[in-house]
Amino acid sequence: MNSLNRRSLLLAGLGVASVGTLAACSGGSSNTPTLLSPSGSAVARAEKKRRATGTERKVTLTAAPVTLDLGGVKARTWAYGGQAPGKEIRISAGDTLVAELSNQLPDRTPTSVHWHGLALRSDMDGVPMVTQRDIRAGSTFTYRFIAADPGTHWFHPHSGLQLDRGLYAPLIVEDPKEPLSYDDEWVIVLDDWLDGVTGTPDEALAELRQGMADHGSAGTGSTPGHDMSGHGMGDTDMDGMSASPSASSSGDGDDMSMRFMLMGATSDLLGGDAGDVKYPYHLINGKVPADPDVYTGKPGRRVRMRFINAGGDTAYRVALGGHRMTVTHTDGYPVEHRQTDALLIGMGERYDVLVTLGDGVFPLVALAEGKDATGLALVRTGSGSAPSATVRPKELNGTVTTASALKAAEDVRLPSRKADVVHRVELTGGMEKYDWAVNGRRFDMANPDAAPFLVEEGQRVRLDFVNTTEMWHPMHLHGHTFQLGGSGARKDTTIVLPKKTVSVVFDADNPGQWMLHCHNVYHGEVGMMALVAYRA
Repeated sequence: MNSLNRRSLLLAGLGVASVGTLAACSGGSSNTPTLLSPSGSAVARAEKKRRATGTERKVTLTAAPVTLDLGGVKARTWAYGGQAPGKEIRISAGDTLVAELSNQLPDRTPTSVHWHGLALRSDMDGVPMVTQRDIRAGSTFTYRFIAADPGTHWFHPHSGLQLDRGLYAPLIVEDPKEPLSYDDEWVIVLDDWLDGVTGTPDEALAELRQGMADHGSAGTGSTPGHDMSGHGMGDTDMDGMSASPSASSSGDGDDMSMRFMLMGATSDLLGGDAGDVKYPYHLINGKVPADPDVYTGKPGRRVRMRFINAGGDTAYRVALGGHRMTVTHTDGYPVEHRQTDALLIGMGERYDVLVTLGDGVFPLVALAEGKDATGLALVRTGSGSAPSATVRPKELNGTVTTASALKAAEDVRLPSRKADVVHRVELTGGMEKYDWAVNGRRFDMANPDAAPFLVEEGQRVRLDFVNTTEMWHPMHLHGHTFQLGGSGARKDTTIVLPKKTVSVVFDADNPGQWMLHCHNVYHGEVGMMALVAYRA
């Protein structure tokens, strides 16, 4: 029986699926194990244990072609409900989300929806060939699950490169016992954009797959030190703001024959090479800097800002001119509060901050880290003229907080416990051959359970992300949150710098089959993915 048919049987709910070689597993057995089905009885039992309110929130999502106005820039793309970001879904913790997706994409293109950051039932996780069948063009599929844990989350396809089009939207799960005190909220979605402007993500990947053998090599920068302030931002003027030459340039020394491959983008914060792809625009809430999104408020009001990086290949350094931010959450989980001037946010990561607004007009700037380009939004609380579209507030040069500096709030910190199983997750590959992989094995979606990382329900699991490459990788685990080290932040996505190791721990409390992958959409698509699977 071929792997496709075997996986189809699994998805039909016939109990367990056999797997073959375990080369990617540490401590693997020579015997062929059986895996829990994503739709098996253990998954149903786990769902029944979740805190549920009994309230259902029904939504309809339509994935379809659309021409978007990004702010004077027209882009033919795909989006949910004719807008990007898509319409926010907001529910309370414990509510059941019932989301019907209608696939109206062209050219018989299948799709899916992954609910990024949620510990939900495995068969609703939205990964074709792992947890469900493709949603064929012209058909519908209904996702139904309890959203038990509050936090700032989002959703997007887990099908090819569709994330790097306009198919994404915020998912906010509110805490009915919210401990924070604030007056208002602002959800801020960051994105790097090329679709319908310079080409398509598929065309970009086709160029990247050719590798760098014929194009030379990108600079790798220097290893970051301990000082997190001041990273090549240049000088600021007396008002603490400077103007960049271009808000949409993308690195130095680019070969004009390359439409998409980015050369020479480096960042100390990211340990060297900052990205693979040229993007003509960087958006905040779907708008280019020339026509920015505007938040209107009042001086003295305390605002909770929820940041989501929906980008495909770009980390953003984010700051609000004239203000400091208090970090309260990352990836939906509370942290010990920490004041900062700026945040570094990798693809897939989310951060919540509190800001007390001043009086005037202030730029919220998302610097495309290492790419010499920016996204812009405005905060308006009083009179004043809008700053230049290329403004760079001095806060970008101040204290820059990353997840490694944060500690989990005491009430969500994992209790100390020895790991029952340790898996080495070696990140391999490079730009020369564009052969990104995990443990030297490029993931095969036609045979997804060929070499899983095995866990058992109830185990404490440690993952050692060992980055052997010359580039940083934002590693994302589905269906769980892990803790950075012994008392670090609880997250589902973490930056792993080049030639560095990051160890995380999680409790195996959500049975099923779960993807573990780089959230650089191009790295993941060519193979930097793996399966974390529960033994039956």
